[in-house]
Amino acid sequence: QVQLVESGGGLVQPGESLRLSCAASGFTFSKYTMNWVRQAPGKGLEWVSSINPRGDAPSYEDSVKGRFTTSRDNAKNMVYLQMNGLNPEDSAVYYCGMGASRGQGTQVTVSG
Repeated sequence: QVQLVESGGGLVQPGESLRLSCAASGFTFSKYTMNWVRQAPGKGLEWVSSINPRGDAPSYEDSVKGRFTTSRDNAKNMVYLQMNGLNPEDSAVYYCGMGASRGQGTQVTVSG
């Protein structure tokens, strides 16, 4: 079955960076678009970014454009979210997704 495991979250100060990772298994990773979504406390899920199967056409939600970069390694079944210039509004649980499937999430907190 599809399994997605996120890692790399943490507590950082405004302006700092984090790199999230997602390990995927249970499906042919190289054939699927992968997504990052987030959920802040008391809010709904928000799409953050997607990356196509070849990894050459990522897309981003407007508020993260120029700060976040999504990449993937099809040989390792991994997808990444490099987050630079973090601000408190980026605080949320971040999920890796494929279709309707999501991982357990990793907490990102920007404070200080």
